[in-house]
Amino acid sequence: MLRGATAVFRRELAGYFSTPVAYVFIVIFLILAGVFTFQIGGLYERGQADLQPFFAFHPWLYLFLVPALAMRLWAEEHKSGTIELLMTLPLSRAGAIMGKFMAAWAFAGAALALTFPVWVTVNVLGSPDNGAILAGYVGSFLMAGAVLALGSCASAGTKSQVIAFIITAVLVLGFLLAGFSPVVDFFRGWAPPSVVDAIASFSFLTRFEGMSKGVIDARDVAFFATLMGVCLAMNAIILEAKRA
Repeated sequence: MLRGATAVFRRELAGYFSTPVAYVFIVIFLILAGVFTFQIGGLYERGQADLQPFFAFHPWLYLFLVPALAMRLWAEEHKSGTIELLMTLPLSRAGAIMGKFMAAWAFAGAALALTFPVWVTVNVLGSPDNGAILAGYVGSFLMAGAVLALGSCASAGTKSQVIAFIITAVLVLGFLLAGFSPVVDFFRGWAPPSVVDAIASFSFLTRFEGMSKGVIDARDVAFFATLMGVCLAMNAIILEAKRA
């Protein structure tokens, strides 16, 4: 079922580092993460050995940066016409989708891993709970994967990378705002409690908050994993529809 996924993964991952775009993405991500952590989050001023200011801004970083990474996954193939050639190769459609997605996710994970100096810094300055920090990294990585899956699905439906970026950013913003009090209060005024709870449960902020504090709940992991699975399945459906 996943025939050819490894070959596509290697091709896509090598493609990221063969252009300056990958390095620009990593540099921008690291700079913004540092600015939000130290300048806006006040990591030093808080006087606490943890990475709460660091993880607090990850959802908002992913809102703009990860869609830029995902927008090229399929839109570029559509625009250049290479998708027809890709689908004639001895690989399955599921293999092509998984290969592309896993390459983008691995690249995002590499960019996240390069923030390790922040982790080292809090260990030098104090005695943090490294287990909680590791849980925060796991949660951030899962959230990046969910955003990439949304972006891959959006990219599969258009030839324009700009349109794919906008659609992905709007979808991610919706998942972020689902947990905000004004949004929940709006639905609480007229919707049944079960509907309000369901809407709030889709919030990336709510799901990621516990992980950023060191609590890995199986329900949160299942949420991100399910969202990725559903988006990738829709990705396959969209590609099949466009081919037909």
